[in-house]
Amino acid sequence: MKNTTLCYITRGEQVLMLHRVKKQNDINKDKWIGIGGKFEGEESPDECLLREAKEETGLTLTSWRCRGVVTFLTENPGDGEFMYLFTADGFEGELKECDEGDLQWVDRAFLDQLPKWEGDQIFLDLLWKNEPFFLLKLRYDHDRLTEAVLNGKRIR
Repeated sequence: MKNTTLCYITRGEQVLMLHRVKKQNDINKDKWIGIGGKFEGEESPDECLLREAKEETGLTLTSWRCRGVVTFLTENPGDGEFMYLFTADGFEGELKECDEGDLQWVDRAFLDQLPKWEGDQIFLDLLWKNEPFFLLKLRYDHDRLTEAVLNGKRIR
């Protein structure tokens, strides 16, 4: 199982989103997601978060919080992932172009209309309701969400 981070950077009622349209063979192609990526070497979750934020956006995060851990499982054993989910509301620097997609500030009220993974809506709802730290398991069969378990209780 690989370890990754995902962060939603906020600016008032806006969220910085990445429209994944530039990478070849991208599992997230055409979807809108937060920023983040895979751990390198012996990085901790926050070290990975800070590096990925700088690499993908040009921004240096100054205020962030780990909000939960999402476990992704797929039809292929061994393709699983532990994703450390963050929000950030403080940053410095200038936004730069990202080689993985197009970065755009999006009003939170508009987020529900953007193409994204089905399970992303579950954890985005938890983030926006300011739920305490949570554990979420999401199982996919290709692009279809087949199971969602929040803090040990099946919700789908």
